[in-house]
Amino acid sequence: MGKAENRATTQKPPNKCKFSIVIPVLNEQEHINPVLEHLKTRTGSETCEIIVVDGDPAAGTINAIQNGQVIKMTADTGRAIQMNAGAAQAHGEILVFLHADTKLPPNALEKIDRVLENPKYVAGAFNLEIDSDKLLLRYIAARARFRSRLNRIPYGDQVIFIRRQYFDKIGRFKEIPLMEDVDLMRRIKKDKKKIHILKDRVTTSPRRWERDGILYTTLRNQVLVALYYLGVSPESLAKCYWRHS
Repeated sequence: MGKAENRATTQKPPNKCKFSIVIPVLNEQEHINPVLEHLKTRTGSETCEIIVVDGDPAAGTINAIQNGQVIKMTADTGRAIQMNAGAAQAHGEILVFLHADTKLPPNALEKIDRVLENPKYVAGAFNLEIDSDKLLLRYIAARARFRSRLNRIPYGDQVIFIRRQYFDKIGRFKEIPLMEDVDLMRRIKKDKKKIHILKDRVTTSPRRWERDGILYTTLRNQVLVALYYLGVSPESLAKCYWRHS
């Protein structure tokens, strides 16, 4: 397990910080400022801090950030490592892990807050929408919504949120190269705690499907998840993933 090297370049929390939104990034220079501008329309700075954790040692993405209120960090490359590094610097009671290609729905934080007011829930996520009119991508999103509502194991692109104290208690993300989101959700269920899936939809970019091909990307992801459930190590799966990406 790799150890994150936390290097915060800005760390000034809001006066009343209930939410910490952690965004792991790598080579997102072209997209990060529109992402943060959209996020500003969805959140209130008085109750929320935004932490961007760059896996690039040259800090290319965070150097491009124009918003001076954002907490900017670098960490060793790896989504789990980066998210753990951001969580370690967080001041909020609730952690929200947001991918850089995903947008929150209106009033997202208020809806998360209402869910976690119920003590039986420790974590949750949103339904998924893919920002495309292509029928196949709409089907993929619908299938993801059905799957996560059925098994209560959301993926990272559904914007996982979790109580910070419980996140620390359960051992944070396992710092593995793939499936860190599935691993965390499975550990929560094994701990007999409840995960809530909000009906509201987050919207994720279709760029990874368009880059690698919709059918290929979907089939590859399904095979990788199936192999993971069968016991194949995330390290082996990552070699296959990157070899064919």
